[in-house]
Amino acid sequence: MIKKGIIEEIFSKARFSEDSNSYIVSFRDFEKIREITLPNFITESDNFQKISSSRITKIRRIHTILFEKISKQDE
Repeated sequence: MIKKGIIEEIFSKARFSEDSNSYIVSFRDFEKIREITLPNFITESDNFQKISSSRITKIRRIHTILFEKISKQDE
């Protein structure tokens, strides 16, 4: 539950940011990780209808990581 709140907060701030294209979303797409800009992710995921927030692995803005999911393999 906490992760979803963090992701929602980042997306909320980024959507209305002047430079929302500086946000990069990494997500699981079958066996690979894809990276796209936040506006493209929102469009492609159809506002989280086709790609759920649980598949997001990392969100970064320029060189700052805002969110990163720690996999069970890394623990």
